[in-house]
Amino acid sequence: MNANSASPRRSRAILRIHFHPAERSEELYGQLLTVLDGISSRVEPLPADWSAYVDLTGALTYWGRDVEGLVAVLRLRLLALHGVQSSAGAGPTRSVAAMAADVTPPGAATVIRDDPYEIAAFLRTKPTAALPGIGPKTARTLARYGITTVGNIADTQLPTLQRILGTAAARHAHDLAHGIDERPVVPGAAPKTMNAGHRFDRDELDPDQHHRTVLRLVQELGARLRTSGEITQALTLTVTYADRTQTTRSRTLTEPTAHTPALTATARELLTSLGLQRARVRTLALRAERLRTAEHTVHQLTFDDRDEKLRRLETALDRAALRYGPGITGAASTFPQAG
Repeated sequence: MNANSASPRRSRAILRIHFHPAERSEELYGQLLTVLDGISSRVEPLPADWSAYVDLTGALTYWGRDVEGLVAVLRLRLLALHGVQSSAGAGPTRSVAAMAADVTPPGAATVIRDDPYEIAAFLRTKPTAALPGIGPKTARTLARYGITTVGNIADTQLPTLQRILGTAAARHAHDLAHGIDERPVVPGAAPKTMNAGHRFDRDELDPDQHHRTVLRLVQELGARLRTSGEITQALTLTVTYADRTQTTRSRTLTEPTAHTPALTATARELLTSLGLQRARVRTLALRAERLRTAEHTVHQLTFDDRDEKLRRLETALDRAALRYGPGITGAASTFPQAG
């Protein structure tokens, strides 16, 4: 073979998959990503809309299946292991996969093969706004020039498109309209979480017991967060009842923190919102979500030094717990009364 001859382009297979669970939690999202990772190690999480990109290119040979077959296996695993329905789009590029996923209902998959005619047939009739990067405002601008479909973008001379959209945006749109998109799938980790839970020995109907248990969970989570040098941006409280059904409530914190009084206030709001006065509760679980390192904490200062006193008390209790064990610090409910 001539050393100077170009090797043929390797056909890519990119998947965009959307998850459709009955209830959402970051723990479940992480579990679903683990299922994807069992098929291909190249998984890019997109937690904002409960989706992910998966590069299936290398996995096809390993599993000995075509794209349709491997996507079917993946969707079946999600359903069998976690009871989660999904919708998926696959194609030779990220943009084609994303557009295919966007037109696919839950419980189905759309696969666009790496064939110029099949790609063109899929793309050309789509409205301009279906193309990634073309928002409503840009679509309206293009429409004023009679450009209303992806096929119109592909047929428009690049210099003309550049006068309308600008150099970079025109080049990007023109490439995507022709099915050209070399952007790779960038593997990443699932959002980090931390959990604390308590299972009652019997069905617990006492609201005061529910309250005290949640406060203990808050104290445990706060201490673990501070020990690991992390802060949380949200809390989720999950209640499992006697009949094994569950209710989940989530709330974003005013500011990311590991400060027990702040966590306590949010946890109390979550507990109150569930209205458990007559509920037969079997398990209470509290989860800290969207963790990040405490180095990035931005603490809002106030003119009242009460909060600073609480933080100093918290630090002292953490040191005592580290030396003598966690039981020495007492209940988390002591914090709001400290002055």
